[in-house]
Amino acid sequence: MSTTSLPNNTPPSDFSFNDTEIAFKLKNDKELKKARLLFSFFGYKWLIAIGPALTSIALKLRLPIKGIIKNTIFAQLCGGETIAECRPAAKQLWSCKVSTILDYSVEGADDEVSLDATKNEIIRTIDEAAEHEHICFSVFKITGISRFALLEKLNNNKTLTPDEVAEKQRVESRFDAICQHAYQKNVCVLIDAEESWIQDAIDHLATQAMCKYNKQKAVIYNTLQMYRHDRIAYLKKSIAEAQGNNYYAGFKIVRGAYMEKERKRAKYKNYPSPIQPTKEATDKDYNLALEICINHINRVRICAGTHNEYSSKYLTELMAEKNIANNDVSIYFSQLYGMSDNISFNLTNAGYNVAKYLPYGPIKDVLPYLTRRAQENSSVAGQAGRELNLIEKELKRRKLD
Repeated sequence: MSTTSLPNNTPPSDFSFNDTEIAFKLKNDKELKKARLLFSFFGYKWLIAIGPALTSIALKLRLPIKGIIKNTIFAQLCGGETIAECRPAAKQLWSCKVSTILDYSVEGADDEVSLDATKNEIIRTIDEAAEHEHICFSVFKITGISRFALLEKLNNNKTLTPDEVAEKQRVESRFDAICQHAYQKNVCVLIDAEESWIQDAIDHLATQAMCKYNKQKAVIYNTLQMYRHDRIAYLKKSIAEAQGNNYYAGFKIVRGAYMEKERKRAKYKNYPSPIQPTKEATDKDYNLALEICINHINRVRICAGTHNEYSSKYLTELMAEKNIANNDVSIYFSQLYGMSDNISFNLTNAGYNVAKYLPYGPIKDVLPYLTRRAQENSSVAGQAGRELNLIEKELKRRKLD
């Protein structure tokens, strides 16, 4: 992850997220038109609502739909079904100095064999990152290596049965094996945030790992979802713990991916929602989190995961104010593969560290991920529209409209 310092620590005067020639330089005409068609579909909320269920049924019935999925939404948002299939996409991104975050997007298994298999696959992503400079992080979900119900029980401090105590130890062993391997291979690893009713258990594991492995540098990063109204307080507490115990705190800062699910559950179970009252409140806390991290950059390392142009520009301004070089390895910007290329490629063109989340896995197993992305593009105000407008602008520039 080391780089040479750039002489500048401010964006160039003509820095903009609207340069579509830079944003889509890796897409040929055919790919760009296919992307336009896909993001057009995201505008049909009824289709997004019933699509995942119909797709799941079709796969179970072994209908010939896998090829259609693989050549459309899967091709747009995923790198492949295996690490090997991801390599061409990762190398192509690196041709524009955009790094890759390998993301094995399989989740929700309950049996021990599957949980062990996921742990082993995550370790393979670490090995891949150790061998290639263009892969800057590995990433995983705790629910990939632990049964959800166990995490929920741990989160609520409920008494475990003897079998569950043994199960907990196996989860901790998987978790530490991943973190230790990342430490030994000098590869940074991001621990994804999940639902609020298991997040305390995840935070506990992440904090223990940071304390153990982040003494010399940030290897382990925890993720903060800023649509939760308690995350600023948690961020401040985490930084204080890192300072008090002499380790580096690593954070991936995101807005979050489970908002609708969180609100529905809070209403159904009649407890105060953990979600911010408004999008404006989320935006405010997201930007405040960036500011807090930059103000403690001597002890904090961050990966700013955002598709928001204002927040991305705000972070560049904070870096300039603190005289932090554009390519300082303490700070990464990150977006999802196939989305917000206008942010990713314009940032890297200006010399900032940028990484794309590159999900992969068997098509049937990454359907939950693809469903969330489709719903996000359908529900987040203006997101699919922004992508479409930028694609249309580039097609016009190429005289292909």
